Amino acid sequence: MLSSDQNIIEDVRAKFAHVDTCPFQGERIFFENAGGALTLKSVVDTSAKFAAIPDNQGRDNPASYALVDIIERAKVKARLFFNANSGQFFVGESGTELIFRIVCAAIMASETGGQVLGSTLEHPATRSACEKWAKAAGKPHVLIKHDNETGSVDAQAYAREVTEDTRVATILHTSPVSGMGVDVAAISKAIRSVAPNCFIIVDGIQHAAHGGLDIDAYDIDAYIVSPYKMFSRHGYGLAWISDRLSALDHNSLVGGPKENWELGTRDTGAYATFADVVEYYEWLGSKFTDDNNPRAKIMAASKAIKSHETDLTNAMIKGIGNQKGLADMPEVTVLCGIDNPLREGLVAMNIEGMDALELVEALNKRGIRTHARKADHYSGNILTPLGLSSCVRVSMCHYNTEHEVSTFLSAIDEIIEGMKI
Repeated sequence: MLSSDQNIIEDVRAKFAHVDTCPFQGERIFFENAGGALTLKSVVDTSAKFAAIPDNQGRDNPASYALVDIIERAKVKARLFFNANSGQFFVGESGTELIFRIVCAAIMASETGGQVLGSTLEHPATRSACEKWAKAAGKPHVLIKHDNETGSVDAQAYAREVTEDTRVATILHTSPVSGMGVDVAAISKAIRSVAPNCFIIVDGIQHAAHGGLDIDAYDIDAYIVSPYKMFSRHGYGLAWISDRLSALDHNSLVGGPKENWELGTRDTGAYATFADVVEYYEWLGSKFTDDNNPRAKIMAASKAIKSHETDLTNAMIKGIGNQKGLADMPEVTVLCGIDNPLREGLVAMNIEGMDALELVEALNKRGIRTHARKADHYSGNILTPLGLSSCVRVSMCHYNTEHEVSTFLSAIDEIIEGMKI
């Protein structure tokens, strides 16, 4: 656990803005990271710096040359972070917008006939995009049912539904509702064994902040993230696409470079702030490895992050010392199992007899920020099959501490006791 070394966790927390206070609420514990992680202070500074620069790329002046160089260096950093030795990176309006654009291109430019394959685990960004463009292309959109007990979907489930004429397949790396991850490499292998030319598109928006990324090991064609969920800022999404997907017909300017997927003037600040994120990983990784290779540092940081977040979720569920955890509270239900190895920094829960919105409000009054997910178009795919109308999402990141978890457990115990009066 990062917090086992007090110096490291204090150094980590010092890197982030508003780590323990809200400018509107005051002191608070931030357990709403799945809705948007805390922002690195370096990202705040970089955003302000580039917001003030009036110049654009592609001009014959020193500022323009510098902006182009900053973008290219940021793409090198992204390639290192994702471990992608081919393909290209580009930014867009948001992760959702990029998913729609990439799904559209893959479906509409793929061979006629065949099917589009996905799962019921997926976020509505992917499901909506696939439904829309599969219908436009006259291809059936097949949805694999995820496992309600594990809150995930595995390679075997994909293997049962993939066909030789599967043109496009989508994968959700981690669910923002259940918090459970999937084995992207195994699913990709199952798809390619039957449909080797299928375009495989991965939504990595929830996963990116919680575990290492390795594009070269996945054998996929697209991976999309929302940097505001991985310590950067709002206002842009980042995508990687393979060389063969890059070559597909897509929205672009007539007469412009065929390989260009960016529309309009690029935001240099977006690229620069993503470089800040990668540099933070390198800094954190240097605390856990003596290897000076940047990729080795990134992987060391990812390993430490995953280990720490696993410790935090285990502490929340099973307790800390003599303090009981959620599993020891009969009134509490933890979604998708107590001992689920697929869990990534997120615990979804309910208290019997209390609406999720009421619980969020009660925690907020105690200075603990969480979020209620309802069985709507965002979360109904997970909650409705479980017979739930809502749940409380308690989402953590590596800058959270065991002490914060302990405070949360005390608050839950207090709320439950208050219900008995």
